Amino acid sequence: MVGALGWVAPAHSQQAQAADTSSGQATVIELTQVGCQFLESENGTDHGIHPQSKADCEAFNDDTGEARLAEARVLKVPAGDYVFRVKNEGVPYDLGFWLRGDGLLNRARLPSVSGGGLGTGQTGDFAVSLEPGEYVYSCPLNPTLDYKLVVEG
Repeated sequence: MVGALGWVAPAHSQQAQAADTSSGQATVIELTQVGCQFLESENGTDHGIHPQSKADCEAFNDDTGEARLAEARVLKVPAGDYVFRVKNEGVPYDLGFWLRGDGLLNRARLPSVSGGGLGTGQTGDFAVSLEPGEYVYSCPLNPTLDYKLVVEG
């Protein structure tokens, strides 16, 4: 994220555009999905996985997930309106995005957003008003890890 949010997109992806939230506009956070992962969440590291199916990602995440999560970037943002702009960069099947509260209690009390149908090269916007709390985001269709998002009050 650019500006006050401290999110820096890697050089090979477009930078997220921080909108002026004082005017009521949402902040856009751009995320790029490649095989089995979000690039920005893993500090720009592309693990070079070229899955042909969901099962390929499940196996990769079973083998490497714990170590990758330990190194993954925790996205921290203030409460407010956001658009998560998600791009399918080279995944040969439809993918999506799912943001929800972390754990059962947070999943029940915090806002969430989800959707799918993003074919190769397509980008989709997922709008949500985030309240303070702990969230995770992932893609169940191109199984990624559950990356952390902390919304501060």
